[in-house]
Amino acid sequence: MLLKTPFQKICYKLFLALIGLVYSFTAYVAPAETQPIAPQSEDAAFCFAALADPQVSNYILKRVPYFDAAAEDLHNAQRLDAVLIAGDIAENGLAIEYQYIYEKLSGLGCPYILAEGNHDIRLRLYRQSLARFSAFSNALNENDAMDSYHFSTSVNGYTFLVLGSDRTEFEESYLNDAQLAWLDASLAAQQGRPTFVVLHQPLKNTHGLPDTWGSPLKSAGSVGKQSDRIAAILQQYNNVILITGHLHTGFGEYTYEKLGSVWMVNLPSLTINNKDGGDNGPGIGCVVECRRDEIVFRARNFAAGTWLPDYDFTIPVE
Repeated sequence: MLLKTPFQKICYKLFLALIGLVYSFTAYVAPAETQPIAPQSEDAAFCFAALADPQVSNYILKRVPYFDAAAEDLHNAQRLDAVLIAGDIAENGLAIEYQYIYEKLSGLGCPYILAEGNHDIRLRLYRQSLARFSAFSNALNENDAMDSYHFSTSVNGYTFLVLGSDRTEFEESYLNDAQLAWLDASLAAQQGRPTFVVLHQPLKNTHGLPDTWGSPLKSAGSVGKQSDRIAAILQQYNNVILITGHLHTGFGEYTYEKLGSVWMVNLPSLTINNKDGGDNGPGIGCVVECRRDEIVFRARNFAAGTWLPDYDFTIPVE
């Protein structure tokens, strides 16, 4: 259990009661089981779900049915080698929110690769948010490996470099010099092998920013002041795929683009109505297939349990 105090346990029971009340007025719609998560190609060496911004909330309860259905879709998978969530996992970083997410997602039998988002950390002291987030991640992974927001992990021969803020910020992230040096050295060690870099906020002037954030400020919606330094590090290396969230844009023209040698993918929100895309519905994300000479992002409505092939895209491996 992630709930440590009697007060948290009481709040959790009230939270579950409110969710039950929501379901008494809104019938739960389970995802279809006719199109389960599975690789499209038999030669896929690695197949993982890529989600962002579930933002499960203790008070915005209309998001819960989409999250519940998406979680069930993950449990129905025929093959799932990992689950990646690119930040904003909990709306308010509350223990009761993480407890609910844990109970729905645990038991998938694969690694969980979790990045923090601004909603996960912005309402409390940095050390408190880090301790809570680490406990959540380690509970899902049944280990105690996570003790920092930035870390490296490898699954089926593919490496993920997860980045995270080094101090409490409200919308942006701050990556200190040590973390940026770690990113540079970690990418150099990959020697050109396909590598996924995960960061909640995208780089500035990408994915339609700042317009997709609805602001005239150049840095609005982006990672912030370190954007140029991060971009310069990433562009030194081949086969780097930067995965972000934060913008809540649907599948369409702003989903992926290339900056120099770096491919960038911005994932839609899992539970919130998205915008600026061809498919803006909640419940959407990607299933990623890694093959010998390409990486395929397959668009999926996890809440419905169906594929969205019109929004699939392929990144070549050089």
